[in-house]
Amino acid sequence: MDALVKNLMEELNCDTVFTIPLFGGIPIYESVVVTWIIMAVILLLCLILVKGLRVENPSRKQVVLELAVSKLYGFFEDTIGENGKAYIPYLAAVAIYIGIANLIGLLGFKPPTKDMNVTVALALMSIILIEAAGVRKKGTKGWLKSFAEPMPVVLPINILEIFIKPLSLCMRLFGNVLGSFVIMELLKMVVPPVLPAIFSCYFDIFDGLIQAYVFVFLTGLFIKEATE
Repeated sequence: MDALVKNLMEELNCDTVFTIPLFGGIPIYESVVVTWIIMAVILLLCLILVKGLRVENPSRKQVVLELAVSKLYGFFEDTIGENGKAYIPYLAAVAIYIGIANLIGLLGFKPPTKDMNVTVALALMSIILIEAAGVRKKGTKGWLKSFAEPMPVVLPINILEIFIKPLSLCMRLFGNVLGSFVIMELLKMVVPPVLPAIFSCYFDIFDGLIQAYVFVFLTGLFIKEATE
C-alpha cells in the first residue's frame, strides 16, 4: 500500500521542465510542455490535411476529411441544438485535445489531464463559454432574469449551479483519469502480469476517449440549456 501511495504521489507530481527568467522566475510545468507538443502536432496535421483542397474533383483524402468533419458537426449539432451551432468548433477542438491528451501516455508522456491545473482550466473555459452563450442568446437582462426561473425561491440554487458545473466537469475528468491509474496499480499488485496489460488497453485507450466524450457532451448539454 505504501508503494501505491508513493507511485500515486509521483504520478500526480507535475515536474518543472524549465523556468522563464522573468518576474522572479516563471516555472513551466510538464503538462504545459506536453500541451504545446499536442498543439504543434494538431497544427501540423491540419496543415497537411488541408493542403490541396479543391471544389471540383476532390481527392480521396479530401472526401474522407469532409466526411469526418461533417460527422463531427452532425454529432455535436444533435447534442447542442440549433441555437448552439456557433460553439461546435470549440467543442470539437476540446474533444480532440482531451482525447489526444489522454492517449499520449501510450507514447511515454505524462497526460496533461493528470494535472489538476489543466482540468480546472478546461472547466473554467467551458463554464465561461456556457454563461456567455446564455448572455448572447437572452441578453444581459434575460440572462439575469433566468436565475429566478421557474420561481424566485430557486434563485440561490441557480446561482450556486454556476460554481457546481465547472467543479463537476473538472472533478469528473480528473477523478476518472486518477481512478484508472489507481486501479491499474492495484491490479499489478494482485494479478499476473498479463492481465494488467489487457486492462491497460482499456484504461489507456477506451476510457481516455470516453472521458473526452463525456466532457464535451456535458458542455454541449449545458450550452443547449443556456441557449434555449
